[in-house]
Amino acid sequence: MTVTVVVLLAAVAAAAVVFALSVVRTLPGPLDPIDGERVFIRRLERHPRLRRFLRQRLDPSTAGGLVLTVVLIAAFGVAVFVGAVLDMIDGSYGLAFLDDNVSQWGVANADTAAVEILTAITYLGGTVVVLAAMFAAGLIDFLRHRRVEVFLFLTAVILGEKLIVNGLKEIIDRGRPDVMQFVGWEGPSFPSGHAAAAAAAWPAIALVLGRGCGRVARSLLASGAALTAVAVAASRALLGVHWLTDIVAGVAIGYGWFFICAVMFGGRAQRLGDPLTAQPQGHPLTRRARDVPTNEHAELVD
Repeated sequence: MTVTVVVLLAAVAAAAVVFALSVVRTLPGPLDPIDGERVFIRRLERHPRLRRFLRQRLDPSTAGGLVLTVVLIAAFGVAVFVGAVLDMIDGSYGLAFLDDNVSQWGVANADTAAVEILTAITYLGGTVVVLAAMFAAGLIDFLRHRRVEVFLFLTAVILGEKLIVNGLKEIIDRGRPDVMQFVGWEGPSFPSGHAAAAAAAWPAIALVLGRGCGRVARSLLASGAALTAVAVAASRALLGVHWLTDIVAGVAIGYGWFFICAVMFGGRAQRLGDPLTAQPQGHPLTRRARDVPTNEHAELVD
């Protein structure tokens, strides 16, 4: 059961970090760009020179446009990170130095019970389970808020993730670890599709289900999404079907794509292309008043 304990400890640690980031109002939330924009604008107001600089170049009169620019830069950072991981693989240094050790350790220390538990965990990143969970979350949200955008958002998250990951798999065509594999999987190894799907889908589900909930409830949903994604990612390496570098790249790609989609759809507001706006004199960020129900407006500025 040593392998299972390692997976659970990694997942719980990630969940604790995400919960802490989500529950503290002065920190940008890891799932909802509304929280990030609020924190960014609040800090920007303390630096008038920087504010003028950004106004000239990025037009922060709409906070959504500014944050979209920042997120696109972050997406570039993810691409650079994935490229760096590929360089590590090619040169057998950095994280790639641990690839063989992690795979062999997982195979050597996994007993029957551990394999059964990890197999159940790994399916939480499988296409069928992820699609079913996303559809259920979308249906619940639609019945609550009657907005079709939620289905567009969830479709964009999972479809984009699949296109990116499968495209990279075909281009890179990396072989799977040469160890005993406890579950049968075929196809190229880099990046991990299960890790990417879990890192994209479960945060999206948490974001959707968190609409209308208080900060603590949203923080619990976010930490649950992080726990699931990390558990799935770790299980892939320790079951012998992926290298460590595969899952690291998969998580980066999945979460990066989720966050871009979240920004495009206005976070938990779920309004495609309707950015946040910053009120003058440091007032809280709020969404344009256009047909926004009073109770939802209050939710966005809590």
